[in-house]
Amino acid sequence: MAKETRQYGTWPSPVSAKMLSEFLSLRDAQWDSDGETLVWLENRSGRGVLVMQRGPDAPCDLTSDLAVRAQVGYGGGDFTVAHGHVYFAGPQGRLYRQALAGGFARPVTPGFGVAASPRVSADGKWLVYVHSDEGQDGLALVDTAGEAWPARLAYGTDFVMQPVWHPAGTSLAYVAWNHPLMPWDGTELRLIRFDYRGGVPGVVSLETLAGDAETSIFQPEFSPDGRYLSYISDATGWGQLYVYDLEAQQHRQLTEAAAEHATPAWIQGLRTYGWSPDSRQLYFLRNVQARVHLWHYDIATEQAASVTELDHYTYLAQPAVAPQTSTIVLLAGSSMLTTRLITYIPEEAALPVTLYPDSPTIQITVREEDSGEKIQRRSSTERLMPAQLARAQAMTWTGHDGESVHGLYYAPASERFEGISLPPLIVRVHGGPNSQNLMDFRSEAQFFASRGFAVLEVNYRGSTGYGRPYMLRLRENWGIYDVEDSASGAAHLVSERLADPDKLVIVGGSAGGFTVLQSLINKSG
Repeated sequence: MAKETRQYGTWPSPVSAKMLSEFLSLRDAQWDSDGETLVWLENRSGRGVLVMQRGPDAPCDLTSDLAVRAQVGYGGGDFTVAHGHVYFAGPQGRLYRQALAGGFARPVTPGFGVAASPRVSADGKWLVYVHSDEGQDGLALVDTAGEAWPARLAYGTDFVMQPVWHPAGTSLAYVAWNHPLMPWDGTELRLIRFDYRGGVPGVVSLETLAGDAETSIFQPEFSPDGRYLSYISDATGWGQLYVYDLEAQQHRQLTEAAAEHATPAWIQGLRTYGWSPDSRQLYFLRNVQARVHLWHYDIATEQAASVTELDHYTYLAQPAVAPQTSTIVLLAGSSMLTTRLITYIPEEAALPVTLYPDSPTIQITVREEDSGEKIQRRSSTERLMPAQLARAQAMTWTGHDGESVHGLYYAPASERFEGISLPPLIVRVHGGPNSQNLMDFRSEAQFFASRGFAVLEVNYRGSTGYGRPYMLRLRENWGIYDVEDSASGAAHLVSERLADPDKLVIVGGSAGGFTVLQSLINKSG
């Protein structure tokens, strides 16, 4: 069927504002210690709700009576799951404990300050968390039953995040940093060692293992066998995976690709990788040109490979690997597919597992019919068809000074219409400024592209995802490079006859709003 010719920017669109407002926000998902029970966080009209699904059973709400939301900084690190209980940040900034088997939540921390990023020790007795009160942040420790008053654990820096227990309970790792740095500028990986005199963890030593004011550290995790402490560092110019051998006290870099393996830690609780329960594999996300894929690294062979079964997605986030089953849960989507919550069982999952310390070998059994991908939750009805939507295209152009600039281009898209002459262009500038437009479902871009507008999402110099030197170009150049890169991106599309030179618009919010205002001053003549 031939398409109808109609002026760009005037096409009727199936992408309505009402439809976009009805999308469900999926935030995070984690496994219980049994490896079968999945708990995830949904944001419903600004209210956080925890949902549980055990095996093939239907999902059920856990916290319909309490809003789940951590309030340290910009938020994040809202909950954790362990030993048949979920621990979450709720009203009055307190941490709550609720049994997955039923019943109601009860607080385990007192009502002063705010808490985030709870993590439970392997024996289920202790809960470490980030606590903030009257401008002072640190790590606090409380028993999981909430019977004792919390103890101060690690203070002395302006900020802390991402605490994690060693499986033996003998040590704990976390990330710390100070003003005026941001977590993507410079942070430290710290290790606390404990003894248990009197049955309560006591700090024996505290040391910094990696990082400094010019190196960003992200997401420490211990291997399930207790041998390694893994983390991501951008010391080489890209966020790369490392392991620290706790016995040999040696660091080893695992990945070397010119790709990003971390994400800017704007909030608590972010993850980009996870260990398999046998400590043989690391499953990690790799970001290349704003396209995110799942990879795995074999510790024994020191080889990395892409998980190609999920290549139909261009956006993945928050991976978590189930204990005992190796099932991976992720947020997944693409520029033409709204975010889903999926689980994936990799082929290498059916391996014997020995957990720390001195536990018997566990045989992971994966039936062939259970392997592969399953969709657990959708954020929308997914009624929009690919022919009705625009596909994001990674684009690189030459900036005003000859350096490369990156972004995502959305061509006008319709199954019914084709345009006349050249389309108007909307240049969209992200906030941050150290953020990145990724190839997930961008509702604003689809809203306009489906109406006949071209859309350019600029990842100007200063954005993350293209290496540390690219991010640092905005230092002392805010209002310069972001403005110039937005203008040169529009000029590039005009030169390629992809945009009408007389119909150019720039929009943005937060840090992007500053770029818009500065562009109107410098580039509107």
